[in-house]
Amino acid sequence: MQDLDNKAAQIRLVIFDVDGVLTDGSLYLGDDGQEYKAFHSKDGHGMVMLQESGVRIAIITGRTSEVVSIRMKSLGIAHVFQGKRDKKPAYEELKQVTGFSDAQIAYVGDDVVDLPVMSRVGLAIAVNDAHPLVKQHAHWTTPSGGGRGAARDVCEMLMQAQGTLETRLNSYLA
Repeated sequence: MQDLDNKAAQIRLVIFDVDGVLTDGSLYLGDDGQEYKAFHSKDGHGMVMLQESGVRIAIITGRTSEVVSIRMKSLGIAHVFQGKRDKKPAYEELKQVTGFSDAQIAYVGDDVVDLPVMSRVGLAIAVNDAHPLVKQHAHWTTPSGGGRGAARDVCEMLMQAQGTLETRLNSYLA
């Protein structure tokens, strides 16, 4: 656990996958071809609190969806990479743009397409219902499943390790 806390304390950027991480992985398609996704509100609030504590957030997802653009804009997330089946180039671009090293970046994934980036970051995180191989290669697995509070788990774990969680939560009691 000490090793996890040490890794988490260094994180300055968290990259989230979308389908299976920020959603439960279900894809809802209307008769008109419109795609719908369900996001958990507690995940979104955790992401806002994490950003307010000084940790940046980015998205790298293999699919392209307008609803992802809308949701991420509402959460104040500027770095959104969609349609990236190979996530490594987007990861390298993020490193270049932000100036962060591998050790300062966490990645949250759920499936084997996430492994190439997870193997590079300082803190690899799997959601609870991730593919077994992803869990095997993660430094930590969330208590909650994708789209069911996993992102909130990540945000609070990082804030706890960085000493900012109590202050953020207490601000709601004032």
